[in-house]
Amino acid sequence: MSTSTTLRKQRRNNKVHPTSDPAVKVNRRPGSTNIFGGPWAPRIGFIPAFGFIAFFSLVPAVATLALSFTDISPVPGIPINWVGLDNYFAFFSPTLQSQALTSFQNTVVFAVAVTVIQNVLALLVAILLNQNSRFARFTRSVVFLPSVLGVVVVGLLWTLFFNPVGGPAQSFLKLFGANSAFFGDQNLALGLCIFVQIWMTLGYAALIYTAGLQAIPQELYEAAAIDGAKGWQRLRFITVPMIAPSITANMLISIIGSLQSFQLIYVLTGVTNQSTSVLSLLLYKIAFGLGSQRPDQGLASAVSIIQFVFVGIIALLAFAYLRRRENQL
Repeated sequence: MSTSTTLRKQRRNNKVHPTSDPAVKVNRRPGSTNIFGGPWAPRIGFIPAFGFIAFFSLVPAVATLALSFTDISPVPGIPINWVGLDNYFAFFSPTLQSQALTSFQNTVVFAVAVTVIQNVLALLVAILLNQNSRFARFTRSVVFLPSVLGVVVVGLLWTLFFNPVGGPAQSFLKLFGANSAFFGDQNLALGLCIFVQIWMTLGYAALIYTAGLQAIPQELYEAAAIDGAKGWQRLRFITVPMIAPSITANMLISIIGSLQSFQLIYVLTGVTNQSTSVLSLLLYKIAFGLGSQRPDQGLASAVSIIQFVFVGIIALLAFAYLRRRENQL
C-alpha cells in the first residue's frame, strides 16, 4: 500500500484536516487565492490610507501648483489664462516686497520664539512632574487641558481676557493707572500671540517629554548617583541623551506648526495688524482681497507654493541637524 493511500485512510478515520499535515499538498482551484492571507495582506491594508492622503493632500497640492501658473479669478465666468512664472515674480516685486519681507520676518520670529520657549518650558514641566503621585498626575492633566481645546476657542478665550474694554487684564492695569490695547498694540501683539501659542501647545509637548522620561531605566540614575554624579550631571549625561528622539519630535512639530500658523493669529488679531502679519495671513489677504486690493487666487497659489518650499527646507535642515545631534549625544 502506498504512502498516499495510507494518509488518505488515516485522515478519513481520524478526520484530520488536510492542512494539518505538512506532507500533504493542497490543490486549490484556479482563481481561488486568498489575498488577505498572503504576504500582500499588510500592503493591502495601507491602500485606504494612501487613498485618503492622495485625495485630500496630493491632489490639492498638484492643483495649487497648476493654478499658481494662471491668473485664475474667484469671479465665475472669467477665462483662466496661463501666465507662467509671473505670479512668482509678482510676489517679489516692489509692490509686494515690503509686505513679503515683513511676513517672512514675523513668521521666523514667531517660529523661533515658540519653538525655543515651548520646548524649554515643556521639558522643565515634564521633569518636575515625572512622578507617580496623585498631585503630579493631576497637574499633568491640567497642563495638557489647553491642548484639547480648539484653536478658535483658545483665541476667543484670550481675546476676552485681553479685551481693552473691561477685560481682566485691562482692569488689572488700571489699578496702576495704566492701560493697553493689547492685540491692537503694534509692539505687544506678536508677543501676546507667541504667549497664547505656547500656552495652547505646552501640554502636548510636555506629554511627549514625559513619555520619554518614563522610558529611561532607573538603574542608570542609581549607577550615576553611586558614582557621585550631581543633579545637573545626571540631566546632561543621562536624561538629555536618552530623550533625544523626543526632543527631535517636539522640535519638528513645533517648527512646522508655528511656520504654518494661521488660525490662532487670525482669531486674535485679524488681518489688519501688520505686526502679526505672518506668511499665512498674507496668503489669505491676497487670495480674498483686503480693502482696495483685489482678490488674486493665482498669486495666492504661488505664495502657498513658496510657503510650502520654505517650510519644507527649514524642516529638512532642522531634521538633519537634530538627528546629527542625536548621534553625538
